[in-house]
Amino acid sequence: MAEMTQAEQELYEAAKAAREHAIAPFTHCRNGAALQAASNKIYTGCNIESPSYILNICCERQAICNALSAGERQFKKIAVVHNNAEPTTPCGACRQALWEFAGNIEVLMFNLAGEMRRFQLAELLPESYELKV
Repeated sequence: MAEMTQAEQELYEAAKAAREHAIAPFTHCRNGAALQAASNKIYTGCNIESPSYILNICCERQAICNALSAGERQFKKIAVVHNNAEPTTPCGACRQALWEFAGNIEVLMFNLAGEMRRFQLAELLPESYELKV
């Protein structure tokens, strides 16, 4: 597991706090994300589950939507906190959404103990889908 910088500690704490607002009555897996914009402002998100699983909202997509709706368009990194034993990667849909709106940002994954893994998004989403118009 990698060591954290002070800035990464701040992102971890923001993501960990965001997960406290998660609504996860089905999986009981409460997740939080903290997305750092180029402006250094941090946008958070938590997962929200629905009985109609297709309507579930992941913490990563909620964080990016919060940032985009505030007018942010450039991003540095995202931290994700899961209550799994090991730091867990974002799901495929979140990887794709992050790629589309944030590009090849750094992805920091944490468990509740603060253990961290880090990747560039391109490592987690090889051969990404891009629509060329």
